[in-house]
Amino acid sequence: QLQLVESGGDSVQSGGSLSLSCVVSGFTYTTYYMAWFRQAPGKEREGVGAISDDGVRTTYKDSVKGRFTISRDNANNMLFLQMNNLKPEDTGMYYCAATSSQYFRHDREMLERVRYNYWGNGTLVTISS
Repeated sequence: QLQLVESGGDSVQSGGSLSLSCVVSGFTYTTYYMAWFRQAPGKEREGVGAISDDGVRTTYKDSVKGRFTISRDNANNMLFLQMNNLKPEDTGMYYCAATSSQYFRHDREMLERVRYNYWGNGTLVTISS
């Protein structure tokens, strides 16, 4: 059974840091592209960072570039998102997502929600000013 389980969400003040983790099971993790999405109340779910199956290719939403880092540990089937200098607008439910697609002509396609087949249940991040 395919599962993605996120953890690490918390409430922190603006300027703080958080590290999110996602443990995956039930599929061949090393052949899947992975991503982190977030959804703020009343807003669409948006991609914030994505990474290729081998970890070589990464891409980020413009507003998080230089503050967020996505990484993966293929030996242990884990995905990470290090978030620094957090801002109130980073508040939302953060989701881990996986896709069996390996063809992305442009990096921006890696952040498109429709490209992802599998989703976790999310972990909540709240940033106060």
